[in-house]
Amino acid sequence: MTEENQRSPLFILFLVVLIDMIGFTLVIPFLTYFVQDLAEAGGFIDMGSRDWWVGIVLASYTLGQFLFTPLLGSLSDRIGRRPILMLGLLCNTIFLISFGLASALWMAIVVRFLAGAGNGNIAVTRAYIGDISSREQLPARMGMIGASFGLGFMIGPFVGGILTDPANAFGGPFATDWWEAHPYFLPCLTAGLLSAVSFLLAIRMLPESLPKEKRSQNSEKTGLQVVLRNLVGVRDLSPNVRRLIFVNATFLLAFTMMHATFILFTAMPIENGGLGYDERMNGYIFAYVGLIGVIVQGGLIRPLTKRFDVRHLMVAGIVLTAIGLGWIPYLNPTPFAIGLLAMTFIAVGNGLYQPTQSTMITTEARAISLDLGRVMGAQEGFGALSRIIGPVLAAFIWAATVDGSGLWTYHTVFRIAGLIAILGIFIQWGLKNSKEYDSKE
Repeated sequence: MTEENQRSPLFILFLVVLIDMIGFTLVIPFLTYFVQDLAEAGGFIDMGSRDWWVGIVLASYTLGQFLFTPLLGSLSDRIGRRPILMLGLLCNTIFLISFGLASALWMAIVVRFLAGAGNGNIAVTRAYIGDISSREQLPARMGMIGASFGLGFMIGPFVGGILTDPANAFGGPFATDWWEAHPYFLPCLTAGLLSAVSFLLAIRMLPESLPKEKRSQNSEKTGLQVVLRNLVGVRDLSPNVRRLIFVNATFLLAFTMMHATFILFTAMPIENGGLGYDERMNGYIFAYVGLIGVIVQGGLIRPLTKRFDVRHLMVAGIVLTAIGLGWIPYLNPTPFAIGLLAMTFIAVGNGLYQPTQSTMITTEARAISLDLGRVMGAQEGFGALSRIIGPVLAAFIWAATVDGSGLWTYHTVFRIAGLIAILGIFIQWGLKNSKEYDSKE
């Protein structure tokens, strides 16, 4: 596939990841309030119980990914990338819309689980990029995927915040009893329709990237066996690939702990130490984070990787993110610019980390002829495990410390998240420079 012929697939891949992130982040501004409504209807009244269910609902999506992404990654090595990507888009369409109609906690949990189970697009997209890219093209193209992460992270929360509760926000055709009873359906419907458009575009414009002669012939019996192989069998991968997988899992654990508790903190009344933000203000904050991510990953990462070693950029991204995470609970409502500065640290750090880590693990896997689908599936499997543990752990710590004093207060969960991010630096210690493999390509 020539570079000119690759432009259309790269654009579709950009859309796939963009829609993926919109669907994942769209719920951020209103999820806490949605789950609280469902929890109260289910008899969970006190704050600790409601906050705990926020973590459970967030984790249910990534539990589905954890169990099924390794299977989908390995399956893409056998039947090609395109069918798996199409499945992910179809699941996005169905389950994003269904989530907005959830009327009980169990329904919200099941729908989010099924959405994650059918969606292995992030891992398979990275494998697709690896199939069609040279080593010199990888940083920029992984940066492009990272930019779609940032753009999705910007659009998703913004749309989720603006379109929440249209009956009261917009009135007119939405001023009905049905929309009053379903205040979170409109943003979910919007994201689902976007996914449907992406699905239709992919049917027409996305070719297969993995030729039949390069596909794996290994047969996998069950999804559970694939999960266990990728978790336990990670020891059979090269030391560098293992380190990079564990660094990514550690980073995501810290990052998702922030996702689960950031709005719990910003929504706290000012007199209790919070910022007093509503859904829309939180949507604007996350939109800003996404905008910075687009700038870094879409515009700056390519010249930076030409000037600096990708490993050094990865470490710098971890450090900046850790500083931002630990800074969050010390923010005040004013000056607002200080709050944006802390979020800038997180956004820039994540923007540096994502494409450089993806570039390094792709280079290492190709250097020793590992199936990219398996490697990316293993990484996403461990990452999904982190995204399961992160929200649940964060919700537990928050519920246990929010009314505490001394060292055990609402500050605690953010401090722990920052320290966990720093742990990633120690895990990658001793990692060989990927440039040592240039001669093997």
